[in-house]
Parts: sequence; structure tokens; C-alpha cells
Amino acid sequence: MIIDLPATTTSQVNSKLVHLREQGGVNTIGRVLTLVIVTDDGERTEEVIDAANHASREHPCREIVVALGAKKAAPRLDAQIRVGGDAGASEVVVLRLYGALANEGASCVVPLLLPDAPVVAWWPFEAPAVPAKDPIGMLATRRITDAAASRNPTKALEARAKSYVDGDTDLAWTRLTLWRAVLASALDLPPYERVTAATVSGEGDSPSADLLAAWLAARLRLPVRRLKAPSGEGIVTVELERRSGTVELHRPDGTVGELTQPGQPTRRVALQRRPVRDCIAEELRRLDADEIYEAALKALGKVDRRARSAGAPKAAAASKTPAAKSSAAKTSSSKSPAKSSSAKAPAKAAAKASS
Repeated sequence: MIIDLPATTTSQVNSKLVHLREQGGVNTIGRVLTLVIVTDDGERTEEVIDAANHASREHPCREIVVALGAKKAAPRLDAQIRVGGDAGASEVVVLRLYGALANEGASCVVPLLLPDAPVVAWWPFEAPAVPAKDPIGMLATRRITDAAASRNPTKALEARAKSYVDGDTDLAWTRLTLWRAVLASALDLPPYERVTAATVSGEGDSPSADLLAAWLAARLRLPVRRLKAPSGEGIVTVELERRSGTVELHRPDGTVGELTQPGQPTRRVALQRRPVRDCIAEELRRLDADEIYEAALKALGKVDRRARSAGAPKAAAASKTPAAKSSAAKTSSSKSPAKSSSAKAPAKAAAKASS
């Protein structure tokens, strides 16, 4: 059931919620938290609500969606209450704020918070520079952002590292759960050798690939190379070099990965890209500080991003082959006055071929 309350106030919204409960028991009071979602008043709002409704089946909560509208409009609050089948296992309150009210999201949220229940703030798209200092972030014990949904994922992740406070987390980190589990289990098998080098390949602007490289750098205590994969989405390949050989986890299609280890058959593992609804449900399982995520953020400085792509090292190695050396020798000899112009032509052709 969906109830629209145009041009209303938060007190009227609260009264309507109480009335619905008393009138027909439309919604229960067994809520474990209040989830405040800050987004814009656009088409993507429904996608976010659907993801939160899915997560609410595991974590019954009150969802308060703060949809920020045009700031140049007249001050107005349009509310919508969703209960029953339209709200999953929660009750959804959508607050569309216009004009000066768009800057007062926290003031509109406070009257609707559940008493004696933790508050979780979620910015599914663009997030404030310092979530813990944002008015809504200051109300929350847990603050969830998503660097991958930002306009510049790399800079967004760097901002998360500079502004980290206990309770902060990012869905780019949550998407690594399966990768971290597979890699940790692979190193738990014999031979128990020290990892001497590590490489993570993926999309150039993938914050999850950056965080995975930083996590490996923090746990293995060594610099990790971060390469741009020539193809594929998100994280594509992780290579861990040991004395006995290389442990490689490769996911070319974004769905199934292949784990290769010396002396063992290749194993196929499920590594599908996780939807937002699964990630937000996982993050709502804990409300304390995530020390491992904090350590990964601090280790971002140990990630070596100097190589431009995964093919760069191979190209550099190819330049040292005998054929390349021969081309270089011909090029240098072509500069000698003793050589005729006809001898210069093959040298130039060889130089072009080697490039």
C-alpha cells in the first residue's frame, strides 16, 4: 500500500504512521534499525528503494529516503508512505525536499527516527567529502558510501581514505568478500610459502581493484602492483607469486573465476559481480568498526600504479629480444656516413616493424 502526502510536514507523516499501525496493524514494530538513504529525486530512487527492501527481509527496519529535489523551487515537502508488499519487511517513508528544505535533510529525518534503534546512513551515489561530518552522517552509527557510483571513483576512494572514521564503509569494499575468501583459502593450502610478489589487474577506475590490492599489501606486507586489464569489468586477475610457482585467480567474464595453483588442478569458483542489494544486506549485518577495511585504506599508498596496463611489462620485455637488439643495431649503423642510402631503408623498415 502506498499513501501520498503532498505538501505535508514530518509531524503529519509521523501521525499517519501511528494511525496505520493502530488502524489495521499494517506494519509491525519489530524494527532493528533505521536506514536513512540520501539520494536525488530522480529515476534511480526506485532502484535504491528496491535494493533496501530486499535487504530489509534480512534486517527489518524503517527506511527513510531523503530525495533531494530542485533547490531553486519553493520550499516544499512531499512525502510518501509505503507499507505491506510495497515495503518488503520494512516501512518506507520517502521525503522529497525542495527549495531551502533540500539543505535541511537531517531536520526532517530526526522526527521519524525509531527510538532506541541504531541509525545507518547510506549514500548510494555521490557522498559528502566527509560522511561523518555531514548532518545526516552525524546521526548515524554506520555510514555507507559507494565509490564505484561516483563520477570519479578513484578520487572518491582517496577521499574515503583521508576522512575515515570508525563506522565508515564502502560498497566497493563489500564487493570484495568473495575474492578475499577465495584468495585466503588458496593460501591456507600447502605449500605454506611466503608470497614474494602480488599483482592485481582490473579496470583502470575500479575502486574495488584498488582496495583488493591495498588489502593484499596490508596482509602480505609487501608492495602490490596494480595494472589496468586490457579487457573485462571490475577485477579481472590476481597473481600471487611464491617460490613453488604462481597462484592465479582469473575472472574473464565477470561471473566465473578460475583458480590455478602449482601441482593442483584448475578449479572453477563462483565470482559473479554482486548486486547492490546483496552488498547493502551484508553491510547491515554489523554496526561496529571494520578494522580490516581501515587497514586497507591506509595501505593504498603501498599500491604501485606506475604500470599503465597488464600488457606493459610484456611489451617492455619484448624490447629486449634479439630481434629488437638487431633492429637497434641496424638503426645505429644507419647513421654512419659509410652506409649508403640504400642501406638506410632496411634499417628504417626494421625499426618500424619492431615498434
